[in-house]
Amino acid sequence: MFKRFAHPRVLTLLVGLLLASACTAQPGAPAPYTEGNEYVTLPAPYQRYSSEGKVEVVEVFSYGCIHCAQFAPVAEALRKQLPAGVEFKLVPAPFSAEWLPYARAYYAAKQLGAVERTHLKLFDAKFAQHYPISSMDELADFYAREGVDRAEFLRVATAPQTTAQMKSDLALIQKWQVDGTPTIVVNGKYRVAAVHSFDEMVAVTQWLVKRELAGK
Repeated sequence: MFKRFAHPRVLTLLVGLLLASACTAQPGAPAPYTEGNEYVTLPAPYQRYSSEGKVEVVEVFSYGCIHCAQFAPVAEALRKQLPAGVEFKLVPAPFSAEWLPYARAYYAAKQLGAVERTHLKLFDAKFAQHYPISSMDELADFYAREGVDRAEFLRVATAPQTTAQMKSDLALIQKWQVDGTPTIVVNGKYRVAAVHSFDEMVAVTQWLVKRELAGK
């Protein structure tokens, strides 16, 4: 069974990285996925990550998570496949002291406009090339190699505003009842749950997105 872990030392390898087509129920046909199994409906009132009008697909992740590294190219393909009116977002999970620097690094990279060009590269550097990337200094070295001003990166990553954002996002992650990564939350309403592969995670996400679009 496909499982997701919050602890950065868990190194179980997963397979099934090809995208699957979304399952679309025909009129009158039973839903392909069931509440409490492949997805759960979160307690009301539902809380989205932002107040923007588009349907949200949020991936809760960490750069310290090997499963997130394996899912990252699949998530990128999913992002590009989402229909109009849907937006893909990333939220870092500071689930442990080891993961705090990775969360700070994401917020700094986002503020400095570097996420798009560094997101997949950081996973590759850490897990494929086995660079020692775990401390703030090591993360600053990585972003400096990618053209980000090192001093500015460290300033933003450790700023009080970044700490406040991290605490706010962690509270929302907890409200969404996320306890592992990678986890997908759709519109602050549904959390993709017991899936067996990345294929199924993508298919359930696409199906939930279509439900939300139909509801709008």
